[in-house]
Amino acid sequence: MSLLPFCEWLASTSGSIALHESLFMYPLVESVHVLTLCLFVGMTMVLDLRLTGLALKKVPVGEVVERTQPWMFLGFAIMVASGVLLFYAIPVRSYQNIFFRLKVVFLIIAGVNALMFHTGIFKTVSTWGRELQPPSRARMAGIASLVLWAGVIVTGRMIAYNWFDCDKPQPGWVQVVTGCSYEQR
Repeated sequence: MSLLPFCEWLASTSGSIALHESLFMYPLVESVHVLTLCLFVGMTMVLDLRLTGLALKKVPVGEVVERTQPWMFLGFAIMVASGVLLFYAIPVRSYQNIFFRLKVVFLIIAGVNALMFHTGIFKTVSTWGRELQPPSRARMAGIASLVLWAGVIVTGRMIAYNWFDCDKPQPGWVQVVTGCSYEQR
């Protein structure tokens, strides 16, 4: 099942065309996306570094969560909204971009990691939250989060490069991974 027909339809809508061709709006949305990514990932890193036991060792984990979470939620909400707008502006190119696809995979895994942390080990934070070194499950969640968000950032940045664009001759495996249709060759 391919989402390409939906992306092609989306790209033909007046809003998508207007956003993509806008002299100021697209760069503004992209800037908001990057700035709120900084806010979200910055706050996430503070928590992750505490979970790994590498920083803020004397601050209880619950307190770090309490102080960073409102900023995380704000940054995440605006980051997602601006990300959706960026996709809306160039849906076909985004859909067929190998780095966009990898970014989505990293985002999904990061979300699952956060969900597992908050519904698992974090429920018992009152018993271990003041320890200099949290339990291994909490440390692993922090390490995984740091790695996954680094992956999101790197792959997100790589989306801008056109090494694997469908309008260029590509090996067969690239055609399959990017979902390029052979009519575009």
